[in-house]
Amino acid sequence: MSVLWLGVDSSNYTTSVAVCAEGKIIANLKRPLPVREGERGLRQSDAVFAHVKNFPSLMAELAPILRGHEVRAVACSTTPRDEEGSYMPCFLAGQAVASALCAACGVEMIPVSHQNGHIMAALYSAGAEHLIGSPFAAFHVSGGTTEVLYVEPKGNSFAVTLVGETADLNAGQLIDRVGVTLGLRFPCGPALERLAAEADRKAVPRPRVSVSECRCNLSGGENMAAQLLKKTGDRALTAAFVMEFIARTLEAMRDDVRAKYPNIPIVFAGGVMSNRMLQSRLAKPGPAYFAEPAFSADNAAGVALLGWRAAGGADA
Repeated sequence: MSVLWLGVDSSNYTTSVAVCAEGKIIANLKRPLPVREGERGLRQSDAVFAHVKNFPSLMAELAPILRGHEVRAVACSTTPRDEEGSYMPCFLAGQAVASALCAACGVEMIPVSHQNGHIMAALYSAGAEHLIGSPFAAFHVSGGTTEVLYVEPKGNSFAVTLVGETADLNAGQLIDRVGVTLGLRFPCGPALERLAAEADRKAVPRPRVSVSECRCNLSGGENMAAQLLKKTGDRALTAAFVMEFIARTLEAMRDDVRAKYPNIPIVFAGGVMSNRMLQSRLAKPGPAYFAEPAFSADNAAGVALLGWRAAGGADA
């Protein structure tokens, strides 16, 4: 009989559960939340309803993995960020499931933040868990967040300080808004990346970006992309322009972080950072670490690992 730690995450676009055994993820299960064609996101009420529909089939898939083993603890993302007042209704669905699991198994529920789960998943996937004991920087770039964080050890988790952020759109929002305009299905990240790869790189205009002291504005990218599409009618060129705009913005934010904290290691997390072009652009100068796609987009793996650490598994 093995001892297992569970993670549950109910973000705005993905229902996730994960299983950790002695610091290794042995199951990372997900269900995307459905978004109607032509739509650019979900209302919180729709997200909660979709999670309620997703969890039964996800738990049925989880059941044979747990059979015959001891569940030591269940960790759950209860807030978007690890700060007072951070709240989104969609996380209530995961809390309900985690609470039921804890009651059935007679174990404690360990609350963590969705953001810290992303950071932990990125560290694990990138083979960078050695960074946990010292300060590092983290980029959390997704549809709901575009932030730069200074991360310090705090017990078996992290203390996170906001260093920079977007003043308007998030990077994932920009990708999805332009992607839907180009006729792609939400969420548009992988499809936009493929479309951008078809463009003549030499023809991509050099975008103007707005970054100051690690804070950025991204809404201008949507306007410039619309103008480019109207002028050229070239969908691939427009997609490549958007990716170039985001790449240059993140490069400028990275440079600002390195100016403030010279040579600090940087971990890149969040769904947008699964883009291979962005990874190649941000990898140097290092040290830089990137999660694999399954651990970069929303997932419960980092939540499970934080639960394992909080319940003393990392000290065993």
